Amino acid sequence: MTVQAPKNSFKSRLLAGEVQLGLWMSLGSAAAAEALSLVGYDWLLFDMEHAPVDPPQMQPLLQAAAAGVSQAVARPPWNDPVLIKRTLDVGAQTLLVPFVQSAEEAAAAVRAAKYPPQGIRGVAGLTRASRYGLAPDYFATANAQTCVLVQIETPAALSRIEEIALTPGVDGVFIGPSDLGASMGHLGRPGTAEVQDAIRGAADTLRDLQKPAGILAVSAEDAERYLDWGYSFVAIGIDMSLLLRAAKARLDHFTDAMPGNTPG
Repeated sequence: MTVQAPKNSFKSRLLAGEVQLGLWMSLGSAAAAEALSLVGYDWLLFDMEHAPVDPPQMQPLLQAAAAGVSQAVARPPWNDPVLIKRTLDVGAQTLLVPFVQSAEEAAAAVRAAKYPPQGIRGVAGLTRASRYGLAPDYFATANAQTCVLVQIETPAALSRIEEIALTPGVDGVFIGPSDLGASMGHLGRPGTAEVQDAIRGAADTLRDLQKPAGILAVSAEDAERYLDWGYSFVAIGIDMSLLLRAAKARLDHFTDAMPGNTPG
């Protein structure tokens, strides 16, 4: 039996300009990863920046998600070559690198994600990434199949969006509404008109550069607006938020129906 290195359909669809709908995963649960991979989302984002997940805990999440049709995207906690290397070794093919502020930082992310001569990624032969060494074509295909997305989260980064987006090896640019809003003086209020105008302006710039644009939407209304503005890989929900909303709605339904309770 011949074992082949995995192909990255998220990257191929991204570069083809297709719209891909994702779900932001923050629970750190393999059961949730497996179940939600079967729902039909194009991609699932597994977060290590703001979720209690480290590289050793990322591997079982990726293994669980492989049960379904969704492609995995992993966000390392920082633009650090060691963290990026470890995230790739456990099997992530697409990275969302946070808080990229310049073309130099974008180039550093690309170098960390690629094997020589394009980059500095360290070589290990028996990792999950290479199918535990059983895929003879892995090293020949890894650089092409690795997808690097960089996250812009401040006005300073927005002012350099063109040079960041055009950095060789950057496959897409992701706008972080919450941190962008906070850095613009609107902490906890990314829906403020000033922040939304910046988000729309970023989409316009990226469209002109023919660079895929991504974003996280916390509501269906936000997602519809961002898709209309031209964002092509959009996380249309967060697992924790969906869980809490459904749980509260169920509790409210029965609480309101209990004897002695009156509407309002």
